[in-house]
Amino acid sequence: MKVGKPFSTLSYGEYLHLIENHKKFTDFNTLGLFRSIVETTKLSLEQKVALRQVAIAAFPKTFDFLQLKDPQTYFAVNTLGQQLTKADEDQAWENIRTNQQKIWKSKRLNHRNFGIYSKHLCGYDTCHLNGVMIRQGSPLAEIGDLWFFTDSNSYAKQLKAERHKRESRSQRQLIAQRINEE
Repeated sequence: MKVGKPFSTLSYGEYLHLIENHKKFTDFNTLGLFRSIVETTKLSLEQKVALRQVAIAAFPKTFDFLQLKDPQTYFAVNTLGQQLTKADEDQAWENIRTNQQKIWKSKRLNHRNFGIYSKHLCGYDTCHLNGVMIRQGSPLAEIGDLWFFTDSNSYAKQLKAERHKRESRSQRQLIAQRINEE
């Protein structure tokens, strides 16, 4: 059985029926469900908040993994109906970032190329590469790549190695020069 229509066109009762019987639908998409809770205009704010609680209770692992897969949707669903200050918003994003790192480590993923991080999203509307799937490690992946503060910077390591090589070479030359002078 298929859902047959976009989630954002469903009523509150249809949402509840869909969540309750989600295994019967072959095209059920949990990410689409969470996105539609935020985007739908058919429901009131109270219904959206109640629906969010039902969806989180039905799909807790999916909702937690949403922090890593699509953090903007997770933030929008998590803060639905709340009036946030700039400090609250910054703290929420910091919590998302730390949870992303915890989830990534606990899953032992060897790559970071999934969810919104698998597509080129440079922020320019006129970019012809927007939405194109990118390969992990390619130059295009550097713009939207999942990055943590604990990550080591290979470019900085390379610069440090070259600087160390120059300094040791100049020290050897200086020692050789002093030996020749004596």
